[in-house]
Amino acid sequence: MRKEYFDITGMSCASCSAHVEKAVSGLEGMEKCQVNLLTNSMTVEYDENKCSESNIVSAVDHAGYGAFVKKEKKTGENTGEEIPVSGKGTAASVQGKELEEMKFRLEISFFFLIPLLFLTMGHMIGLPVPAFLKGTENSLAFAFTQMLLVLPVMMVNRKYYTGGIKALLHLAPNMDSLISVGSLAAFLYGIAGIYGIGYALGRGDMPAAQEWSGSLYFESVSMILTLITLGKYFETRSKAKTSDAIGKLIDLSPKSANVIRDGKEVRIPAKQVKSGDILIVRPGEGIPVDGILKEGNTSVDESAISGESIPADKKPGDLLIGATINGNGSIRMEATRVGEDSALARIIALVEEAASSKAPISRLADRISGIFVPVVMGIALIAFLAWILGGQTFSFALSRAIAVLVISCPCALGLATPVAVMVGTGKAAEYGILFKSAEALETLHEAKTIVLDKTGTVTEGKPVITDIIPADGISGEELLQIAYSAESGSSHPLAAAVKAEAEKRNTAFLPSDGFQNIPGKGIIVRINGHMVTAGNDRTGHKEADGRTDLSGKTLLYFTRDGKNLGTIAAADTIKKDSARAVQALKERGLEVILLTGDRREAAEAIAAQAGIDQVIAGVLPDQKENEIRRIQEQNLTEESGKKKKTTGKKKSTRVIMVGDGINDSPALSRADVGIAIGAGTDIAIDSADVVLMKNHLSDIVTAIDLSRAVIRNIRENLFWAFFYNSVGIPLAAGVFYMSMGWKLSPMFGAAAMSMSSICVVGNALRLRGFKPKTEDFKKETGIETGKETGKETGKETGIETGIETGKETGKETGKETGKEEQKEKIKSEEENKKMETTIQVNGMACAHCKAAVEKALKAVPGVTNAEADLDRKQAVIEQDGSVSEDILIQAVKDAGYEASK
Repeated sequence: MRKEYFDITGMSCASCSAHVEKAVSGLEGMEKCQVNLLTNSMTVEYDENKCSESNIVSAVDHAGYGAFVKKEKKTGENTGEEIPVSGKGTAASVQGKELEEMKFRLEISFFFLIPLLFLTMGHMIGLPVPAFLKGTENSLAFAFTQMLLVLPVMMVNRKYYTGGIKALLHLAPNMDSLISVGSLAAFLYGIAGIYGIGYALGRGDMPAAQEWSGSLYFESVSMILTLITLGKYFETRSKAKTSDAIGKLIDLSPKSANVIRDGKEVRIPAKQVKSGDILIVRPGEGIPVDGILKEGNTSVDESAISGESIPADKKPGDLLIGATINGNGSIRMEATRVGEDSALARIIALVEEAASSKAPISRLADRISGIFVPVVMGIALIAFLAWILGGQTFSFALSRAIAVLVISCPCALGLATPVAVMVGTGKAAEYGILFKSAEALETLHEAKTIVLDKTGTVTEGKPVITDIIPADGISGEELLQIAYSAESGSSHPLAAAVKAEAEKRNTAFLPSDGFQNIPGKGIIVRINGHMVTAGNDRTGHKEADGRTDLSGKTLLYFTRDGKNLGTIAAADTIKKDSARAVQALKERGLEVILLTGDRREAAEAIAAQAGIDQVIAGVLPDQKENEIRRIQEQNLTEESGKKKKTTGKKKSTRVIMVGDGINDSPALSRADVGIAIGAGTDIAIDSADVVLMKNHLSDIVTAIDLSRAVIRNIRENLFWAFFYNSVGIPLAAGVFYMSMGWKLSPMFGAAAMSMSSICVVGNALRLRGFKPKTEDFKKETGIETGKETGKETGKETGIETGIETGKETGKETGKETGKEEQKEKIKSEEENKKMETTIQVNGMACAHCKAAVEKALKAVPGVTNAEADLDRKQAVIEQDGSVSEDILIQAVKDAGYEASK
């Protein structure tokens, strides 16, 4: 199967997209076809042996529209072109031209509409009308002047006529067809009125001339076209905002790069960087492409990609991601992924694909849209004939038919789903949540059960030392020192945990030799002439007996010359937000299950800490898929039993599986929604439906909340669209005229039609204000502030609490040290405040601007530090008192930004 993307031209409403989709879906070998009205694009999957691009283009052309294959690039190749996306580049420029063209049409339309309304309605509010146009004797001049004023409006808005009539001739009428037929009917009736006035005046029949001049409809034609265009203008402007998230992603990427070519450093556009190039990235600059750090050490702000607020430390050999910000070190890197193969491009592609896909909830609207316009035209004809046969005047009957045509709005139906999906997926991307499709976005809100993998999902994924239990006659510090020295030659994860704990406590290292690894048992090593063993043999070790808090932990037993030294316990600890996330999932009505291949004792210990009630342990990776299948079948059985007892609301049976996206691939694929957590740049697209860029379990809660918000928004949009048309069309047809005297002017019908689309798009834009409810407990657990990694025992902890390392070792001397450092810190802060200078900076729009301003200020002699604030539009500079504000302002101006005191 081949997957292809097309740009579609000429579509103006949901009926258009439905006709294109129907025409292409009917081709032989066509497996799947999705047309998106919002982005004017089409995605197809077809058998290359039975269908071709030319067949598809011909089918779209035959349906009355145009199709163009989107230009593609080979993965990893940088052709020097911008990445084409909805929010930027080609689509954005086309959208911009469309807005400019609409603005011009509006200006011309209003220029001629205002005098036309003055002539036809000015007398109602006492405005003076020229004498040569007043009175029945001047009715012919009055009518002819109206026609001259409406012609420019029709000419500048001829797009409705060319597109609408073309679609009508192809037997695929659309919204433009409704507008063109309605306005042309009114215009032709006005022409007939001019002849009627002339004929009446020629015969001296003044009453007839007066009657004709009172029902010309020229102002209705002008008003209909102007209001429809005004509505389309606001609709297009609103639709442009739905793709802001993708545009922001594109703006992250640096536009230039410093590359080593022929031994010299040259600055080139970032889009010209090739795989294998050596790049130089200085402090504060954006990393142009994905690559490997070759020289230097630095910290990198990856918040734009991963959402992590804490800069990541990087050393030679580490991966660097394009569009992130280099911190405090000048580095050299080798470009490895460029063009469409970069992490940013893949994220953008994933967001775009989800935004352009269709949610199952949209199927009803699609089916209705396909027959909507022909049905409306039929209703208009029936209304016209019914009123004529009912004894009403031709003018009244025509007015009802025109009102039906212009009030009917297939756009609202067609936009109800895609605008909400695009805003929702874009908003999700801002929080590091990537939906693969709109179907996943919809299905997620229906989940009944969520199955969590243990290692790396609920837990941190690596063991840490939790308990040091020395035997009699030895201290905890001495046991850790011996363990550190003994395990230094081992690559086992438990050995890494011991080394990490020792290094954190600044434990001294003892020389060792004769290291031996005994598979399945442990290690033997000689330290200071003594034989030390470490392993799982607990013979003679009784210091840990009876301690229930060690349940589920892995115990390492140490001996020296055969004598018991003590026990060290290690465990894979849960993430800081796991317990709160599980609680939040339960509050949302989900059944939470822990699924792991670990032994039951360890799994239950983790489940107890996280608040998970159900545990499935000892399951091999290839058996996890069977467990997901079993849970799905169990849910269906339970629901089937409940349906026999009650006729209440049907409950969902959907199952979510959360894992790392690699070992859990079969289970992720089997689940109704597979979520890969902490996937980073290795996005598990094939197996997962949703990818969480961060490693936070709480982001699952955010994804579910956002899914529910989007579906609720779509339902509101669909309700409004159906309600509007179901009430508006009968009102326009005059159904309520005989009983209540209600009738609708075609002009008000046109205004209502425009407002319906604007309301649907405006409602969807409310999703841009979505705020995760998990942010509060993220801050409480230190996820966003970096407390869990940025503050260790020792100096920082001493400053924060007045207790240094004595907290772990029992030494109270750390308290005084902490207090002294607290005083020093306060004193230092007071001195720094005296040397702080704040200036206003305008023109900063992103993280790159912020970094550029800070770099320019830090380069000024005497400046020790500078921090720019995008929200407050200011920069705070720490300096030695020798730098004037004028010098700082000039430095910012030299960097290309505006600055003032």
